[in-house]
Amino acid sequence: MAKPQNDSLFDAPPMGEQERMVEAILFATADPVTVQDLIGRMPHGCDPAEALAYLRKRYEGRGVNVVRIGDAWAIRTAPDLGFLMQKEIVETRKLSRAAIETLAIVAYHQPVTRAEIEEIRGVSVSRGTIDQLIEMEWIRLGRRKMTPGRPVTFVVTQAFLDHFGLENARDLPGIKELRAAGLLENRPPPGTVALGETDDDSGDADQSELFED
Repeated sequence: MAKPQNDSLFDAPPMGEQERMVEAILFATADPVTVQDLIGRMPHGCDPAEALAYLRKRYEGRGVNVVRIGDAWAIRTAPDLGFLMQKEIVETRKLSRAAIETLAIVAYHQPVTRAEIEEIRGVSVSRGTIDQLIEMEWIRLGRRKMTPGRPVTFVVTQAFLDHFGLENARDLPGIKELRAAGLLENRPPPGTVALGETDDDSGDADQSELFED
């Protein structure tokens, strides 16, 4: 008597069960998870990409959503309910104006070299500023540019996108949005330096206010 095909040990679980697996992994993991990570954890033959699509649809309109962050996925609080988590997510660490400006330049111009950052800011960028942003895991080294000296570039990280609820850097607010939110000051144009201005001037700013609407 022929053995039924659905008794094969290599059959993938039903899609509903695959959704449950993906859901369990995302809930149990604080950091975003890539599809490749899911493939490595789930039984042979599973299609986590399809399971994610169904799961994302099922969570639409709920208190938490399945969101894409760079090339990974995570379960996060719905954007309109973020105010409920305010006490838990407020950062106490301060960033200097130099660090905020450097971070913004990397976010909007990536991949960008240190020389390009300095050209846009109009002042030199200290090694400490770059090191601080790398230590915070908000920027990282990108590919070297195919120009004389092969300078390294900087790009924002997945942690940066996750912190600000962005799927990718293209979701950053535009100039009009920044001005409407009062986040653009009347600064001298790039390439000019105000008297007494250095890389460390004007004190600190709360990093939780960066790009905040």
